[in-house]
Amino acid sequence: MTQEKIEEVARRRGFFWKGSEIYGGLSGFYDYAHLGSAIKIKWENEWRKFFLSLDDNFFEIQPANIMHEKVFIASGHVDSFVDPVVKCKKCGNFERADQILEHHLKENFEGIEPKELENLIKKHDIKCPKCEGKFEEVGSFNLLFPLTVGAENPQKAYPRGETAQGVYVNFAREFECLRKKLPMGLAIVGKAYRNEISPRNLLLRMREFTQAELQIFFDPEKIEEHPKFEEVRTEKLRVLFVKNKESKEITAEELTNRLPQFYVYHMAKVQKFFLEVMKFPKEKFRFKELSEEERAFYNKYHWDVELELSNGFTEVGGVHYRTDHDLSGHQKVSKEDMSVFTDKKILPHVLELSFGVDRNVLALLELNYREDERNFFTFPRNVSPFHCAVFPLVKKDGLDELATEIKELLKENLSVFYDNSGSIGRRYRRMDEIGVPLCLTVDHKSLEDKTVTLRDRDSMAQVRVKISDLEDFMRRFFKGEDLQNLGVIVK
Repeated sequence: MTQEKIEEVARRRGFFWKGSEIYGGLSGFYDYAHLGSAIKIKWENEWRKFFLSLDDNFFEIQPANIMHEKVFIASGHVDSFVDPVVKCKKCGNFERADQILEHHLKENFEGIEPKELENLIKKHDIKCPKCEGKFEEVGSFNLLFPLTVGAENPQKAYPRGETAQGVYVNFAREFECLRKKLPMGLAIVGKAYRNEISPRNLLLRMREFTQAELQIFFDPEKIEEHPKFEEVRTEKLRVLFVKNKESKEITAEELTNRLPQFYVYHMAKVQKFFLEVMKFPKEKFRFKELSEEERAFYNKYHWDVELELSNGFTEVGGVHYRTDHDLSGHQKVSKEDMSVFTDKKILPHVLELSFGVDRNVLALLELNYREDERNFFTFPRNVSPFHCAVFPLVKKDGLDELATEIKELLKENLSVFYDNSGSIGRRYRRMDEIGVPLCLTVDHKSLEDKTVTLRDRDSMAQVRVKISDLEDFMRRFFKGEDLQNLGVIVK
């Protein structure tokens, strides 16, 4: 499915659109509408439920979005958070040098030195996409948004370029509060801000975006072990090694010949989240190993999480072994001792599980859209914008009153959409188009025998269920049971 089609459906039905749209929009900023917000919130809640349950010592925190300048001096962002940029000599248009090469040559140029990028642009005679002018030399552009805080004695600060730094500056206090135990995981689901040179591809590259990250602090001497590794030992992981051109499947145990057990365990759990919780097709998912040139200098191991979208395999997350880079940097600049004492004094290392929330929302839209005799989204039941729609067959004879009672009953545990206008067929189609997995209809028979009709979005099968059994039906349906096993089939 093309991104143009996704954008058209998203705007028309109410998933997302450009920010400040009535003033022409602001590049790199998007507003989530009512359906997009519902999916995004449900994705975030599923992420919390899954990853924070991996260990009893994993918790979510909410640091400030705007942080002291020294935070980003210590992290290296002030000096190193840059992208290679080229400027058109003719019209002044700016482009990211590696991305414009990627667009023309269909290869990945991330991490290539600026001079080499410049030589490649000249060699292939790549010109400005806006005016066909030639580019100047490749320069660098820092992605942080600088700002000042206060009036009388203003301080320099930055909206965070990544959520991770909010964890690192709070590590020492949280370690004390959480009774001094490792491993310790601190998660953030929140906004980050990057002044992207050329934001593009809808929600894939934005200037304001949401990240879901879990920073796991651990004893580096224990990286070759994980107490729950037996759970994943035989799991087959889909991986693309640096030297390979095709993805392959390899067991977690086999992968420990190349990567530490602690690292592989968390890779297996990340894959489980994408395949079993978000229901992405296995063939659309892979881990991609980054070369030394591609990965951040502080990452000893770096594997991207990729999904195959309309523009090819696309990064939507990552598993990063950041060593002690961040804590040692903050220790040096702040003069605060970041080492801790468990059975010995150590400076913990960090394993980061990082996810772009907006990219995952876009992936849900792209990979679940279907067009045949009807247009519809096959969202997983747990992240659809509404769990269920409730319809009275007509707005009279007491059907609307009973339907309203059922709606209020279901709303105690589920998100419910109520619709009493138009033909029942059109109402079904409206719900299909926004991905609601289940429709409940109250008809005249409901008044007689206290049953309702339930229709499955994907198969369009219908069953009859007693109103008194609805709570049990919903529980089992949203745990994944087939609708046709849960009621009397309507022929």
